[in-house]
This record gives sequence, C-alpha cells and structure tokens, in this order.
Amino acid sequence: MASEKIAVAMSGGVDSSITALLLKDQGFDIVGVTLQMWNSDEITSGCCSTKAVDEAREFAEKIGVPHYVVDVREDFKQCVVKNFVEEYMQARTPNPCVVCNPNVKWKGILQKAEELGCSKIATGHYAQIASENNRYFVRRGVDLTKDQSYVMWRLNQEQLAKTLFPLGKYMKSEIKELAVKYGFDDLAKKSESQEICFIPDDDYRGFLRQYVPNINEIIKKGDFILADGKKIGTHEGFPFYTIGQRKGLGIALGVPAYVQAINKENNTITVGYRDDLLTNELIVSNMHFVKYESFTEAKQIAAKIRYNTQPAACRVEILPNQMYKVTFDQPVWAVTPGQSAVFYDGEDVIAGGTIEQ
Repeated sequence: MASEKIAVAMSGGVDSSITALLLKDQGFDIVGVTLQMWNSDEITSGCCSTKAVDEAREFAEKIGVPHYVVDVREDFKQCVVKNFVEEYMQARTPNPCVVCNPNVKWKGILQKAEELGCSKIATGHYAQIASENNRYFVRRGVDLTKDQSYVMWRLNQEQLAKTLFPLGKYMKSEIKELAVKYGFDDLAKKSESQEICFIPDDDYRGFLRQYVPNINEIIKKGDFILADGKKIGTHEGFPFYTIGQRKGLGIALGVPAYVQAINKENNTITVGYRDDLLTNELIVSNMHFVKYESFTEAKQIAAKIRYNTQPAACRVEILPNQMYKVTFDQPVWAVTPGQSAVFYDGEDVIAGGTIEQ
C-alpha cells in the first residue's frame, strides 16, 4: 500500500527542515515545496530571500526528497506588499504575515500539492490543528514562547483541513536537539530573522520611500503634539510612525515618550507617556471565524492584540455593520489600528479580526 504523500513547505531553516525529516521518518512520501516570493538580493535571510530557495533545494537533495520551486512573486507583490504600503499610507500598521498566509503561502503550496498528488501539506510553524463539530481550527503550540497561532486566524476551513503542523507539540529546544541528532549541527546553530521577511535591515521607512517614489511630495512633515494640542516638535510624515513607538522620535519630554495617536487628516502625531497608551476597549472589523461559525451573542473569552503577548481576558459584543466591541478586564497597551485581534477559548483560536480603533 502506497504511503500518504505530503508536500512540506521548505525554507531552508531548521523548523521546516526538521518537519520534513520527522514526516519522512514516520513513513510518509515527502516532497519539498519552496515558494519564491521576492527577488531582492539584498535579503539574505528569512522565507523571502533567494538564499532560502537555494538552501531548501540543497537540504532536500541531502535527505533524498524531490524539491519544487513555485514562483509566487507577483501574488506576493500584489497582495502582501501592496497591502503593506497602503496600510501605512492610511496611518495604520499592517500585519503582513496574516495577509500572506492564506492568500500567498497556503494558496501556492496547496495548488502545487494538488498538482503533485499530495493529500496534505505540512509547515514548520509552532501551532496545532484540531477539529470539533466538523470545524477545523488552530490551537496554540506547546512552546508558548514560539507559538504562531496568532498569524493563522485567516486560514479557511479547506486550508486547515489539509494542513499538518508537526512541530506544534515540540519545544524549539527539542527541534534544535533533533537537528543535531540527525547530523545537521549547522542547521541547529542557524540564526533566525525576527524582521519583516521582505525588508532588509527592518527599515520599513526606506521601503516605503522606495515603493512610493513621490512620497516626499505626498507626505509632508508635521507636528508632534501632546494630548492638549501643544506642539513639541516636528515629525517626518505620519506613515513613518506606529502606535507605541518610542525610538527615533527625536523629541525630549524628560521621560520616555511614545506615539499615542496618528492623525492622517491633520498630519499630527500625538505623543504621551507610557500609561497614556493603556485602554480597556477596542473595535474590530473583518471578523473571520475559525472554531465556530459565528458569534450569536456576547462572549467572555480572551484576546491577543499583538504577536508577542499572552491572551488577555475580555468580553466581545456584536455591533451593527459586522463590527465587534472588545472590552478587556484589565487595560491593554498600545492598541494599534491595522493589527490583528485574535480570540482564544483556552488554547484554541476562535476567531480573529482587524483592529480599527
């Protein structure tokens, strides 16, 4: 009897490489698939680099599995990069991984997997897939310091049903130990980029200037102000800042100052003290339901408003026009329009949406 054929998303890094090895050892028929998403030689690490394609191909050869490259550069540019630029130009802070996962990564890998006769795909994400009541959903990874469930909320039921996350039950330290055990010491020591994958040196301001050539004509310098309207300095233009930003403001209040609000219409940026960014409420749009089909009444659950935080207890109420009001039991810091609010029932992702205010 032929073994089940699985397409493994490979980036050349330790996580996707060990994913392929684990599944191969379990007897699955493995093929490697790498997405070519960007063509800049300036990017030397991360899933968007051209180097990642070469490293994934080399690793596939070493472990004896077929390897395919899928060119999704145009999709990535039109979907992820366009959204990234547009959001900043609207005084919002985008979340490119959330946009990329369903619309580029899963789309590209699943399409290739179908062509190759694969029944499922697997990735090296630290998350888990579960199912109840004929619904598939994402569950947090065992290693909560690496958990990536936050960026998975827009995956649809078909995508989730065909996905495996083999690393979801492992700690990152265990994966590095496995790399050594398999004889890939260099892979275990490989550094990981924490930056936006398609932006060298994490310089998103330079990226905006490159992709909006007339940005200096469109966006003028403006005023840094306090909550009472007092002018305290000059900023370089509202797209170059984000809520909660402290570094690079070039102003002095005697204590650390943070971006509190960005007003596109007036081209003003309100700054304040850290506690000024605490709030109990936010509004969410574009809600996508995962574990359940919908909310029919208010729910007491928990939510994350950024990647590197823990879920906080909150109440979600349904508003008109498919909007939702989220009220936290305790204040949360730096609510940022454009970012994701992801809702949890224990370890399970219930839904996610886009923060509006």
